[in-house]
Amino acid sequence: QVQLVESGGGLVQAGGSLRLSCAASGRAFSSYVMAWFRQAPGKEREFAAGISGTDGYTYYADSVKGRFTISRDNAKKTAYLQMNSLKPEDTAVYYCALSRRPVVTTTRTDFGSWGQGTQVTVSS
Repeated sequence: QVQLVESGGGLVQAGGSLRLSCAASGRAFSSYVMAWFRQAPGKEREFAAGISGTDGYTYYADSVKGRFTISRDNAKKTAYLQMNSLKPEDTAVYYCALSRRPVVTTTRTDFGSWGQGTQVTVSS
């Protein structure tokens, strides 16, 4: 079982930036899809960004496209989410997740490993 640990959340003003990290344990990290989901209070968990393991293909939700960048360092077994131009509506708990699917997927049930989540709060 892969263990995922997120870090980097915090409080930031609107327009600011944060970088989230997700460290993975276990083997074969580079083969798997990594993604970031987020869950705001009272709302369902939603897909934000994903990256494939083999060719680095990325995919973003429309709500974060152009502001967020997902990346990965397979040697360090770590995925990142660079968040720029943050808005109050980006406030949520952010979760990293791993899927054994061969291509990027946005479906929550395709992800078998999840981190504990890190809080991101954007003040207006």
